[in-house]
Amino acid sequence: MQETSNPENNIAFQGEPGAYSNLACLNVFPDMTALPCHTFEDVFAAVAEGKAKYAMIPIENSVAGRVAAIHHLIPHSSLHIIGEYFQRINHHLLAVRGASMASLRTVRSHEQALGQCRKNLLDWGLEPVVYSDTAGAAKLISELQDPTIGAIASSLAGEIYGLQSLKRDIEDADHNTTRFVIFAREPLSAIPTDSMTMTSFVFQVRNVPAALYKVMGGFATNGVNMTKLESYQINGAFVATQFYADIEGHPNDDAVKHAFEELGFFTSEFRILGSYPAAQYRLDRK
Repeated sequence: MQETSNPENNIAFQGEPGAYSNLACLNVFPDMTALPCHTFEDVFAAVAEGKAKYAMIPIENSVAGRVAAIHHLIPHSSLHIIGEYFQRINHHLLAVRGASMASLRTVRSHEQALGQCRKNLLDWGLEPVVYSDTAGAAKLISELQDPTIGAIASSLAGEIYGLQSLKRDIEDADHNTTRFVIFAREPLSAIPTDSMTMTSFVFQVRNVPAALYKVMGGFATNGVNMTKLESYQINGAFVATQFYADIEGHPNDDAVKHAFEELGFFTSEFRILGSYPAAQYRLDRK
């Protein structure tokens, strides 16, 4: 993990330089220094320990679904969500200078990127090979200098590692978009009142009949729109379930306040992760 002399100007992300998370950092905070970290745990630690001001974390993709590792890490983090960003994913088929579509035999990338380009890879007769991350695959082929090996990664990765783009926008779905959330050590002190507010939280329902149904009923009867609900088991147990949820509204809104009061009757644990302005991408699609 690299860092600059001014940690308050750092924004941490997981992956090699050129990763889509790196691209999201540049798009949202162009004046900050993007700080690459090896693992998601390292990203959270960089902010918690004061090595970076923010963390840019992918939480879900419109094609691949949730980023499972993140949902298991979030409940154990003391950080707060202060924003969201939707990054359109435009995959490039990268190769070393002098390579061509005819010379390629295999393509390396993260398993999700390979899956998102599956149809095109089949049409081109290229064998997918799973690698740890997209930018890492681009870095690897730049070192190997083998014209038979390509990588699926961002245009930024191609620029950083001196690769050529043989094909662009090779993703099978034209809606391929990743939602990122931005974490900080402290929650937002003030949120603009002229736009929609999102609130994210985690909770565990009590192990009693219809507990989740009653929790959901509290949001329904109070007119609070829930835009996301994810569930996953805790520590391999089949009787305790953790939920992550996003809603429209702020905890100080009367409707949200009443919904949270009802939620409290049927949960064993509940924690607000953060309230933040809705991204323009979300507002444009309402």
